[in-house]
Order: sequence, then structure tokens, then C-alpha cells
Amino acid sequence: MKIIELKNLYYKDKENIILDGVTIDINKGDCISIVGESGSGKSTLLKICADLIEVKEGNIKFKGNDYSFYEATDLRKKISYSIQTPYLFGKTVYDNLEFPFKIRNKQVDSEEIINLLKRFNLEENILNKNINLLSGGEKQRISFIRNIIFTPEVLLLDEITSALDADNTNLIQGYVEELNKQGITILWVTHSKKQSETIFNKRVTISKGKIEKVEEFN
Repeated sequence: MKIIELKNLYYKDKENIILDGVTIDINKGDCISIVGESGSGKSTLLKICADLIEVKEGNIKFKGNDYSFYEATDLRKKISYSIQTPYLFGKTVYDNLEFPFKIRNKQVDSEEIINLLKRFNLEENILNKNINLLSGGEKQRISFIRNIIFTPEVLLLDEITSALDADNTNLIQGYVEELNKQGITILWVTHSKKQSETIFNKRVTISKGKIEKVEEFN
């Protein structure tokens, strides 16, 4: 079953063509690594899938319906985007981790938050820490937790382990693999060829805004 369909997708930034006629079907349960040189359009592709950039040319569908069929906030709850350089808001870590509950009008589940912190080598007392005092790796993990407190249908990951050591990278990768085994669709941009061959069933190579190659793994 197709969960996201991209057809003849073009995107231009001023005079620069970022995506040049991208067409690809993403099936429910796919775990796809996306590779390519810097500036090839990988992050732009994820932002379009996350409904953060308006499509001017081409078509994009989620579960058979054009993105315009959905209310933007609802769509972004189903398709969660975690970026390489995380944007944290408010003053503290807690401000960020209570946010997914607030936008759903749900009571904060402190136990779930603490369990996820521990899962990713973070202490409970980090909840009161000023976001400006966090390391790059801590920010990446907090941003990731914020995205997966409520499990989305599609998880978009953009170089989310770039500031992490090998142990914490393996923790994130292992958790993503668990989500995928539960049926969550994964798109993960990585610059690491080694990482792109680990948990994925497909690898998409993008070059100069075009899909150069789609490989399938057993």
C-alpha cells in the first residue's frame, strides 16, 4: 500500500532548481535511507513530505489523497519531521517535551517522558535544564523524543545522529528499527554509506535534484 506518492515534483529556490521532476512511491512500512551529495535536494524532499514547503509544480499524496485534502496540523501529527539542527523553543527541555501533549489537549505523561529520556541516555533532571546549555547531541536526542512521544505514521529523519557518538547513534537507530517493525514508515537522510546499509529495505540516491537510483535490499 502506498502511503506517500510524489509525482513530477519540481522545486525552485529563486533561480536554483532544487528538485527536478522527482517521482517516487513510498509504501507503508518502508524503511528508506536517502543519500547524495550536499545540496542535492535531500532535505528539501523531506520538508515537502512534512508539508513544510508548498509544492508549486507536481503532486504529492498521503494515503491516496492530495496533501491539500488534510488540515496542515493534523497532517504534521501523522508525518513527523526531525531535523539535523534541532529547533528547541521555550526555556527548558520540559517546555519541549510537554508540547506534543498540549497540541493534542492531553495530560502530560511524565512517566513516558522519563522512560524515553532514560532510553536515550538522558537523566530525568535534564527536564529543568535551559535549552541554551544543551550540547548538540543532547538537542538532537530531545528533538527526536519530542517527535516520537506520539508515534507518527511516517517518521522523517534528517541527519539526526550527526552530533552523536557511536553508542547514542546505535540507540537511536535501534529504536527506529523497532518503530519500523511496528509498521511505521521511515525516511532517513544520511551521509554515511555504512549507516545507509543497516536497517533499511531501500536506498534512494539523489543527485542534482533528481532520483539517480533506487536500490532494494532483502
